[in-house]
Amino acid sequence: MSAPNRNVLWGRALADELARGGVDSVVVSPGSRSTPLVTAVEEHDDLHVFSVLDERSAAYFALGRARRTGTVTPLICTSGTAAANYHPAVIEASQSRVPLLLLTADRPPELRDSGANQTVDQEKLYGDAVRWYKDLPEPEAEARKLRSLRTTVARALTEATGTPSGPVHLNCPFRKPLEPTPVAGDVPADLDPLAAVGRDDGRPFVATTAGTPQLDRRDLQRLAESLSVERGLIVAGPADPPGVDPQAVTALAHATGFPIVADPLSGLRFGGHTRVTTTVGGYDGYLDPRVTDDWPDPDAVLRIGASPTSKRLRKYLARTDARQFVVDPAGAWREAEFTATDLVVADPSRLAGRLAELVGGPDAPDWRERWADADRTHREVVGDATGDGAGGYFEGTVLADVADLAPEPATLVVSNSNPVRDADRYMPPAAAGYTVLGNRGASGIDGVVSTALGAGSATTDHLTLVIGDLAYYHDSNGLLSVLRCGVDATIVLIGNDGGGIFYRLPIESFDPPFTEAFKTPHGLDFEPTADLYALGYTAVDDREAFCDAYADSVASEGTDVIDVRTNGEASQRTRERLVEETVAELAE
Repeated sequence: MSAPNRNVLWGRALADELARGGVDSVVVSPGSRSTPLVTAVEEHDDLHVFSVLDERSAAYFALGRARRTGTVTPLICTSGTAAANYHPAVIEASQSRVPLLLLTADRPPELRDSGANQTVDQEKLYGDAVRWYKDLPEPEAEARKLRSLRTTVARALTEATGTPSGPVHLNCPFRKPLEPTPVAGDVPADLDPLAAVGRDDGRPFVATTAGTPQLDRRDLQRLAESLSVERGLIVAGPADPPGVDPQAVTALAHATGFPIVADPLSGLRFGGHTRVTTTVGGYDGYLDPRVTDDWPDPDAVLRIGASPTSKRLRKYLARTDARQFVVDPAGAWREAEFTATDLVVADPSRLAGRLAELVGGPDAPDWRERWADADRTHREVVGDATGDGAGGYFEGTVLADVADLAPEPATLVVSNSNPVRDADRYMPPAAAGYTVLGNRGASGIDGVVSTALGAGSATTDHLTLVIGDLAYYHDSNGLLSVLRCGVDATIVLIGNDGGGIFYRLPIESFDPPFTEAFKTPHGLDFEPTADLYALGYTAVDDREAFCDAYADSVASEGTDVIDVRTNGEASQRTRERLVEETVAELAE
């Protein structure tokens, strides 16, 4: 590999190892100090480069793409506060186990702590939010250092996709010249080709064979015996990338007779398996003590994925006397009620498949029907209150309509606060080919637009984003990726003039400070954002108008914003009323 100077050689070796390690796309933001890295990935034939101007949006774009694919998406930025702007997405990636690789360019070591312009302390910048950190040496056209660089990149990709997967940080110092300016004698003509060019068979410099955590036969048999009971549940929380195998979980549900309680982000709320299993999704609307106090407790609960979105589900599980098995391949604790009894360190998909061959408890059709009947009652109450001619159009209905009208296949991204909770309660299980994503690791409202567009960049599926107006405002500059990265979407904007989520909290009763400090009415008109980013825009305020606008957007090319004008307080009162009506039906 000939190169005009050592920085170019270094950048090309790094980019080459990314491609050899299976990376196909890189997200970059403009800057000077990162020039050797950006030029290297730009010229590499096997790497597609997405250019996102704002580093915070860039990091969330990469996170969305990696969340959708389950594979590493690297990020490249210049030195200084550019790297600091990655931090919110790094936290989300760490909490939700999304594989990222952060390549932060830096000044030479002697300029650190010197007052040099655009120089900050980037060593271990993200603390323990990353799976691994390394401060790379300065570029040098020397065989051993190049072999070390290639090995480090291979290790970084392995760490990012390990157990648990997550972000990895490589800090990359460069001194000038940063451009491909020829420097006489900088790169020896007789440089070891293995170090300069890499292995001649296209393999990464270091290939890692990763194992899968699983139980030995004796422990597996013990767990199978504990699950061979009359009444049980499979509770599936938000899934870690690349997700759980629905076939394995379906096999376990058949073998045990347990209902699947499926979070909308679990990968199990939608899909063909819902035709042949008891899969429930309306639990947040009826798991009230007034209903469940008369139910028999489950004997055993198998929990996979992260903590469920639904607070009512979490509290219900805490009230039962069931033996609860939390399955986590990394051995982490993700059960904040602290009532679970067992931690099982195993890959959930493989575990489910193996357990399906061993469990043999008594079948309990009445137990399954109890859950199925509660789900039906919930859907009937909601349908009666919000159906044609019934009025009652509110924010939850928007999520139900998206689930009913989205084309197949589709990627649906739901924002935090009310949208994900409404998806949980009002999107019923169905055989539709939907992939539903959300940032539930740290549950912030930052970067949601960019997350969605990043997810959309990874697939030809239709993309719908459902987002509140504060989250839309928070990442409105992320809309530039529609133009720069060629992503089309339907953006359903819940326009309730502020933080409707706070109507769920006791602070609503204290005004002031509720309106100005919590609900935060902004008074903004978002139509100009459509003009700024060349988007279609429609404002609607009733169900028929929304369904028509959504169908039109899905059928047309380009990105549209459908601004659904709602009343946050009225929507919350409707949610509360529907719960009361459902509970009344089930508690009779």
